[in-house]
Amino acid sequence: MASSSGTSSGSSFLQNSGSEEDLQQLMDQRKRKRMISNRESARRSRMRKQKHLDDLTGQVTNLRKENNQILASMNVTTQHYLNVEAENSILRAQLSELSRRLESLNEIIAVLDANNNCNGLVMDHNEPYSFNFAQNDTMLDGFNVTNSWNYLSANHPIMTADVLQY
Repeated sequence: MASSSGTSSGSSFLQNSGSEEDLQQLMDQRKRKRMISNRESARRSRMRKQKHLDDLTGQVTNLRKENNQILASMNVTTQHYLNVEAENSILRAQLSELSRRLESLNEIIAVLDANNNCNGLVMDHNEPYSFNFAQNDTMLDGFNVTNSWNYLSANHPIMTADVLQY
């Protein structure tokens, strides 16, 4: 019996060592699968990170391009604004000059009206710049009305050349 018990303990040991080897192989196989799975997961993670980085790089490029377009548009708008301001300044100067000229012409008309009323000259206000003389004489108190009026109504430039230049 001793030999049979020895044999049976020997075969039990062989079975156990076979089970341990199988168990070891199974554990090694699981380790390999886990290692492969981890490698694959790490690869996917690196790919996601790379895609995210590429997306961010593309977004930065688009935002820089948009920013440059906005800056260019701002520069054009600023230049347009400065041009309009310069033109506005010229127009204000012209308005001031024309206002002074109109005031001077109104003063001249007032003097002529006062002088004409005293000397029998009647101004026809229906026709601008025309006179009806009550007398045939165009000289009134040493003032040649016809020639003076022609001088006033001559084609004088409204603005000087330097005002017109930008």
